[in-house]
Amino acid sequence: MKLKYLPALLLFIVGIGCLIAHSIIGAKIGSDGILIEPFFLLPVGYLLAALGIIIGLTVGIVSFSRKTKKSFK
Repeated sequence: MKLKYLPALLLFIVGIGCLIAHSIIGAKIGSDGILIEPFFLLPVGYLLAALGIIIGLTVGIVSFSRKTKKSFK
């Protein structure tokens, strides 16, 4: 794997890690009846995973288009 895909891969892995952490931590109900859960991990996880996919696809498409342009010259 090339180094240019590393940022996309790291974003995707951290995003999936956030979603897994949310599942592992779970939700609790406090003694006063308030729901306690790490809700912030859900949107952050989805955002990071989506950014990783988008950046990875963008880098791949740009790399592919540059490679095909060089082969036609």
